[in-house]
Amino acid sequence: MDNQNYEHIPKEKFEFAQLDAEIHDKKLETKSRGYFADAFLRFRKNKSSVAAAIIIGLQILFAIVSPIISPYSVYDKDKIYTNYPPYVESVAKLGIGILDGSVVRNSQNEAQYAYWKAIGEETGMDPVIDIVGTDVTTVKQRGQDKEVLTYKLKTNRYYEIGIQYRVISYEEFENIQQFQNETGIQVIYPYVEPEDIQGISDNANIWYQVSDSKGTPIYDANGELIPAYSTNKSIEGAPYDSLRIDGDDGSYIYSIRKSGSVQCRICYYNYYIYLNGRTPTFLLGTNSVGQDLFCAIGVGARFSIVFALIVSALNLTIGAIYGAIQGYYGGTIDLVMDRICDILANVPFIVVATLFQLHLAPKVGIVPSFLFAFVLTGWISMAALTRKQFYRFKGQEFVLAARTLGASDRRLMFKHIFPNSLGTIITSCALVIPGVIRSETTLTYLGIINISDFTGTSIGTLMSQGQTSMTTSPHAMLFPALYFSLLLISFNLFGNGLRDAFNPSMRGVDD
Repeated sequence: MDNQNYEHIPKEKFEFAQLDAEIHDKKLETKSRGYFADAFLRFRKNKSSVAAAIIIGLQILFAIVSPIISPYSVYDKDKIYTNYPPYVESVAKLGIGILDGSVVRNSQNEAQYAYWKAIGEETGMDPVIDIVGTDVTTVKQRGQDKEVLTYKLKTNRYYEIGIQYRVISYEEFENIQQFQNETGIQVIYPYVEPEDIQGISDNANIWYQVSDSKGTPIYDANGELIPAYSTNKSIEGAPYDSLRIDGDDGSYIYSIRKSGSVQCRICYYNYYIYLNGRTPTFLLGTNSVGQDLFCAIGVGARFSIVFALIVSALNLTIGAIYGAIQGYYGGTIDLVMDRICDILANVPFIVVATLFQLHLAPKVGIVPSFLFAFVLTGWISMAALTRKQFYRFKGQEFVLAARTLGASDRRLMFKHIFPNSLGTIITSCALVIPGVIRSETTLTYLGIINISDFTGTSIGTLMSQGQTSMTTSPHAMLFPALYFSLLLISFNLFGNGLRDAFNPSMRGVDD
């Protein structure tokens, strides 16, 4: 270019901008983003995986908290309240239709309806919550048409029990009387002799006069039930000096002696309060053995989650070491080790678990043998994944540079190659967890493995118990199955999110 073109440029344009200043590299205004930070950023954009992570967190929190806040332990089993629906007395009294221990009973005739009402009349706890509907049907009786009225009732199962016959010691009989005097809660009710109620001896809720052995009630002129309480002073019973029901002028008998003990009629709901110091409270109901499902699901889930984490950690450790050796050295070593994996992989897991349960469990315990069955072949998939990652990275330039500088095989394997494979391995490990939970639950559900003696229960055991009463008490199956399903679905979505987040090809890509 001609020098004359520069003659019109002012001199100050040629002066140094920082003549006396020291010039340094400026710090980047934006912070550099590492591999895991970049993965977390991508994971956050996956809404389903984030939701799954939150659900997993809540389920783990439930497993930790529910056995702590439940008033029961997993070993508390009530023989009467079995397969009972969810019930909380304070909520039931609100009449909003939840946690009221209710069931719907169809085709209840007049005698059955009177039976439920009689329980409420005697105990003050009416089982009939609501009359859902009525139906009139015509039946043939002695050649004539007769209309029969039936009811569809919503009843409280906890009040349905009403009164029971109990044989108790003299000491407990006196203790119950003391409890009644202190609390004002009636537990013991007047005795009824079977001969006064048509020989009915197996139903303590028949306290009124009946016309037949089916319990058809007899009413007075006002349409009221006629009490059949015993006033026979010749009956030898234990001394009773406590609360008496309304209408008792001191003539009713409250017990009879029986083989060194006394038999009496007790209100089981109030007897439960006497035994436990609280009303029955089952937030998720009970199962077939009388366990509180709220506590039992938490205990079972706690074992399943912890067990799955331990199995995954062991499989990760064994598989990572085994696969690292395979992938790094290759050749004959890889070939021999791969054939060992092929042999173990073809052993059916259910056969291993069953054999260990039969032969190893008596020696080392149920849980250690169960754990060994999972670990025996569970690490193979992790080893194959690690092997593939080592084959991928061991020829990279940074590995060759480290080897040139004298790095040992161990350092190359676990300081240079393995960290670059960690994202994929962690993702695979997260996907292993639901598989372990599913296998553990399946084996306990089928009864092949029984860990109830060690943990108290398991999710699989709870579902197996609930299966036997699905038609009458669906909640016993529903709640454990719902928890199990949510856990597996959430772990799978969470694992898929991790897989996408740790995908190296996606690094730095913004949606």
